[in-house]
Amino acid sequence: MTTLAVVLLTSLLSPALADEAFIVSQPAEMLSVIDLATDKVVATLPIPGKPAGIAVSPDGRRAFVTSPDAHALTIVDAATRTITARVDVGGGPLGVAVHPSGSPVYVADWYQHRIVAVDPASGAMTGTVQVGDSPSGLAVTPDGALLVSADRDSDAVSLIDTKTLTRVAQIKVGQRPFGVTIDADGTRAYTANVASNDVSIIDLKTRAVVGTVKVGERPYAVALAGGKAFVTDQYEGTISVFDVGTLAPVAKIPVGEYPEGIAASRDGKLVYVANWETNTVSVIDVATLKVLSDIDVADGPRAFGAFIRKTDQ
Repeated sequence: MTTLAVVLLTSLLSPALADEAFIVSQPAEMLSVIDLATDKVVATLPIPGKPAGIAVSPDGRRAFVTSPDAHALTIVDAATRTITARVDVGGGPLGVAVHPSGSPVYVADWYQHRIVAVDPASGAMTGTVQVGDSPSGLAVTPDGALLVSADRDSDAVSLIDTKTLTRVAQIKVGQRPFGVTIDADGTRAYTANVASNDVSIIDLKTRAVVGTVKVGERPYAVALAGGKAFVTDQYEGTISVFDVGTLAPVAKIPVGEYPEGIAASRDGKLVYVANWETNTVSVIDVATLKVLSDIDVADGPRAFGAFIRKTDQ
């Protein structure tokens, strides 16, 4: 048999690697790993300190979990499901994001109104930058040049130059922005504004708000897929969907109670929603805007951040 034939046969017989979802449950102090090919929980890992924020590195090697009650960032080997380090970052760590290169990791300190940069290899804190009041969600542009912080109690977002770790702008948005998401082109950021029940759309080049979309009550976070924005409406138990081109509303999708964290699959065909009160993760078909299934997880899933892990590395 030729080498090419062996390669082809091996690829046909070997199952395709599926992505995974890393879901943090705050009251259960648990990280649940879901195989997204089967929609089954395949592993759990205790995380002390009431974990809230989650970010998986772009290469899928590590997961980073914030625990506000423990003032800690937990670094997890994503493949072996083991904790490799616990970093005391002080204050109240909440949002977390990873530079596209895999380092550093950025942690939002809710109480000390700053962002902390952490080297994931050593666990050392490598710098800090002051931002607005109560930073929550974080996101990094695909080119790694800009970090965006949703400063909840300043009704604003901060833009941080990642090379110098300095704040270069502050942009007013809606009331109490919490989650922030950047599109695949790195041109726009979307903030879920908890108190004004809307989403602000920011042009990152002009550093200006270019649109505002009304959504359901108490929006928490935003996912982007299929030319649409999907927003978790905590108090309504729904996902508000709008067209990112026209900003016109498209649908409201009922999910579990108190939806919080939300993320799209890498192929943009599915959206996953963590439902705090129902203890489930809802799977939404982006094309039909229907819930396909609900996956049971540990008590109080929050999954605040980028929780999809790629496994084909």
